[in-house]
Amino acid sequence: MRVGVIGAGAVGGVIAALLDRAGHDVEVTARGAHLEAIGESGLRLSGGWGEHVAVVEAGDVLTRAPELAVVATKAQDAPAAIRENIRLLRGIPVLVVQNGLDGVAAAAAASPRSDIVGGLATFAASYLSPGEVSVTTPGPTYVGVLGDDDVPARYVARILGEVMPMVVLTNFAGAQWTKLIINQVNALPAITGLSVQEVVAHRGLRRLMTASIREAVRVGRASRVRFEKLQGLGRRALWWFSIAPLWAGEVLPRLMARRMGRVPNPGSTLQSIRRGQATEIDHLNGAVVRAAEALGRPAPVNALLVQLVHEVEESGRFFTPDEVVSRSRRTP
Repeated sequence: MRVGVIGAGAVGGVIAALLDRAGHDVEVTARGAHLEAIGESGLRLSGGWGEHVAVVEAGDVLTRAPELAVVATKAQDAPAAIRENIRLLRGIPVLVVQNGLDGVAAAAAASPRSDIVGGLATFAASYLSPGEVSVTTPGPTYVGVLGDDDVPARYVARILGEVMPMVVLTNFAGAQWTKLIINQVNALPAITGLSVQEVVAHRGLRRLMTASIREAVRVGRASRVRFEKLQGLGRRALWWFSIAPLWAGEVLPRLMARRMGRVPNPGSTLQSIRRGQATEIDHLNGAVVRAAEALGRPAPVNALLVQLVHEVEESGRFFTPDEVVSRSRRTP
C-alpha cells in the first residue's frame, strides 16, 4: 500500500520505518538535516521494536498520492502541513497522531474531504539524530473518531495493526483527555533539561508534577469528561487521584516513570527544545489552562509550567530544580 507520512520525526519516523519494513510503499516529509540524512542514508529505526533502515522517498511535501496518510507533526504545525499536501489528501483516510485536544477537529477543518481519524501514540520514541529514531518504550496506538462512524478508524487500525499494536476506541474524546494527563510528564523535563525519570526522582519536582496532574484531572472532571482507560489509567484511578492527598498522589508519577524503564526518556517537549523547535506546550498544559478558563476557574500550576517552558524556549537556558520549586511556591 502507498502510505504518506507527514512529519517523520520521532513518532512519525517510527511508523514510517515499521511500514517500510513490512513492505509498504512509504513516502515521508521532513525538514532540514533530518530530511537530508533520510535522503542520503535512509531512516534508521532502533529500540524496542527492533532495528531497520527504511529507504523511503522523502521531501518537504508529498509528491505521490497515497492510499493512506499519517500526520505526525507537532500539533501547532498540523493544519499548515495538511494544507501543503491537501491536493493529495482528498478522499483518503488521514490518521492524525497528536497530543492535545484539538488535533482531529483542526485536521477536519483543514481537509474536510478526507476521512479524519484521531490517533494517540502511547509508545515512547526519541529522535536520536538526523535520520535516526528509536522506540524507548513500546506501547499501543489508540485510534478513533469524534463522530459515530468508526469505519475509517477500523480501516486504519487494520492496516497499521500489521506492524504495531493498535486499539480502536469509541470514546476517543475521553482518551484524548487521559493522554493529556499522561503527557503531564513532558513539561518539567523541558524546563530542567532532565529526563522524566530524573524529574520523578527529585522530591520537589515530583511533588510539582503530581500537583499539575491532579489539577488537570480536576479540570477534566469539572468539564464532565468521561476518561477512557489508557496505560492502566481510567476513571476510577483518576477519580481517586483527584481527591487523594498530594503526598499519596505521588505514586502516579512514580508508576509512569517505572513504566518507561531505565532508558532515559526526555519527553517530546524537551526533544523539541533541544532541536531548537517550538514546543507543543500550549496544546498540552496549555489545553488544561484553556479548559479551566472555559469553566471560569484557574489552573495556576499548569499555567506556571506553560510560562516556564516558554521562558526556556526564549532564553535557551534550563532552570535548576531548586529554581523551579522556588517559582512554584509563589504560585497561588
